[in-house]
Order: sequence, then structure tokens, then C-alpha cells
Amino acid sequence: MGLVYSVYGQRRRMATFAAAALAVAMGYHVVFGQNGLTEYEKKKQEAKVLQEQRRLLSEENDELKSHVERLESDPGAIEHQAREELHYTRPGEVIITLPVDSVDASAGAAKH
Repeated sequence: MGLVYSVYGQRRRMATFAAAALAVAMGYHVVFGQNGLTEYEKKKQEAKVLQEQRRLLSEENDELKSHVERLESDPGAIEHQAREELHYTRPGEVIITLPVDSVDASAGAAKH
């Protein structure tokens, strides 16, 4: 009878060891696995960054829509845009382009 208890005791120890090893392996997978907690935290941070980018792009989109509406409805806005970007002038106006200040240019070159 002692032999029977010894065999069952060894089986029980081996089963306990196997269960513990399985639990450790599963715990490792839960924390560090492909969809584990560390990966979850990374994805959570990525989601925050993407949400902020989406918010900024949405604000920029709203500003651009407002600008387009002004250009479609306000002749003064169209004239302003043409003068700024295309350097258009009215008859009799002259555009004077000033040279870049040589002191600022040399200071900028010295910094680089």
C-alpha cells in the first residue's frame, strides 16, 4: 500500500507542478504576450496621440472651410488672397521688395 500512495503522491506533485508551470506561462502571456497588458498600454497611448491629431486636423479643417466660405462670398477676401499670394496690384500701385538684411543673414549663417 505504501507503493500505491507513493505513486499517487508523485502523480499529484507532478500534476501540481504542471498546473503551476501552466499558470506561470499563461500569466506571462497575459502580461507580455501579443495582446497582453503591455501591448494594451502601448495601444492606449497610441490612441491618445491619434485622438489629439484628429482633433487638431478637425480644427484645421474647420478653419479652412471658413476660409473657403469667405473666398466664395466676400470679394474683399478674394482680393486680399490675390494680393498676398500672387502679388497682384491695382493699376498705379507698385510693389517694392526689400533685400534681406545682411546682418541678419550673416548671424543666421553663423548659428548653423
